[in-house]
Amino acid sequence: MFRGNAQLTGVAGGSLPDELSVLWEFRAPEGIASTAAIADGAVYVGCDDGFLYAVDFDNGALQWKYETRGAVQSAPLVVGQTVIVGDEEGMVHAVDARQGTARWTYATGGQIISSANHADGRVAVGSYDGSMYCLSLDAGRLNWKYETQGRIHASPAIVGDRVIVSGCDEFLHVVDIKTGQSVNRVAMDSVAGASPAIIGDRAVVGTYDNQVRCFDWRAGSTVWVFEDPDRQFPFLSSAAVTKGMVVVAGRDKMVRGLDSNDGKQRWRFATRGKIDGSPVIVGNRVFIGSEDGVLYGLSIQDGKEVWRFETGDGMSASPAVAAGRLIIGTFGGTVYCFGDKPRAAK
Repeated sequence: MFRGNAQLTGVAGGSLPDELSVLWEFRAPEGIASTAAIADGAVYVGCDDGFLYAVDFDNGALQWKYETRGAVQSAPLVVGQTVIVGDEEGMVHAVDARQGTARWTYATGGQIISSANHADGRVAVGSYDGSMYCLSLDAGRLNWKYETQGRIHASPAIVGDRVIVSGCDEFLHVVDIKTGQSVNRVAMDSVAGASPAIIGDRAVVGTYDNQVRCFDWRAGSTVWVFEDPDRQFPFLSSAAVTKGMVVVAGRDKMVRGLDSNDGKQRWRFATRGKIDGSPVIVGNRVFIGSEDGVLYGLSIQDGKEVWRFETGDGMSASPAVAAGRLIIGTFGGTVYCFGDKPRAAK
């Protein structure tokens, strides 16, 4: 799923080899802004051509494709044998992971960029109609609908029985996952398209007001605010968080490492293009794609470049990491799979 876990931390559970090589490429007809999901030997990714694709994790061969009603820019969520994804026309699709056939659909009132999240048979997803929906996993029944005063671009995080989502109404919303009732509402003082990254009682969110904010979502208070006084650009990238470090990127072409306790900048790394995709932490490295067409690997300690691959196409998708491989799509429609270079046969 998007960001790797229900708390949207952006920290991969596995590892990657020191040197990454291209193992395979899959070429879609149009651009890919969707972040891939990896599960049970398959890679699921949406495309601007209005299809959800399933390709073989081992070799990139097409397994099936499922037609939606519009471009698919949200990241798929895989729960068991069901793949859930939203499209540009506001439809939520639940697709059989093996066959690529529809299990159910649910129509919202606006475009869906938000990637779905899941807990205990409940699926939460935001819509540009200003509402967050909670649907049953088995049949797509509406459990509840939570209305905000602005569209929801971000993906919801789930912590226990709480759903946390940043809205374009300038509030961070904390909602009871069982009832859909508001538990807390924290003022962000700006529109936010980035998804909240949760670690403990803290939620880290980048905003359109050129800030990265850390909130205590239980107490409803602001812990710290980062803002570069010289580079005033929005943050649409979602943060990756650990107990010591917050890694976030922005439309100012910078990747930054911030101290998670006080928000002070520890390092920054300059790319040559704006960054809307989100960083992924893998061990002591951070991987992120830029619209300059380069996929970067950085040291999490000091932000120095330790690896790079030039795709030639910009990226706003985030890396997906599993089983020793990294997968990412590009604006040109190519999905790359990186991993350990196969040894030549003797």
